[in-house]
Amino acid sequence: MRIINRIIVDNFKRKHPQSRNPLRGWEHIVSNTNYQDLNDLRKSFGKKIDYLASGYTIFDIGGNKYRLITVINYPHKFIEIKIIWTHNEYSNPKNITDLKGGKI
Repeated sequence: MRIINRIIVDNFKRKHPQSRNPLRGWEHIVSNTNYQDLNDLRKSFGKKIDYLASGYTIFDIGGNKYRLITVINYPHKFIEIKIIWTHNEYSNPKNITDLKGGKI
């Protein structure tokens, strides 16, 4: 899969240096695999992903320390990174409302 908006990951890693290795591992896995659908994605990530009806796929990264919010286009083989949050940022009620409303 091709990763779009990789700059978001790079900026997050600079701000949160402890996220470097877990995010690097995620990047390695997704960039070397072509997923057909959500079920195929779950083969690599299991319960570490959630899908919202608003169209976002959310990855739990680093033992649930970070949440990587993405939109995945399976036919065109790309993952668009929307935002990365710490667990605390993800738990913010406004962010949860924005996620569910498709406003990220």
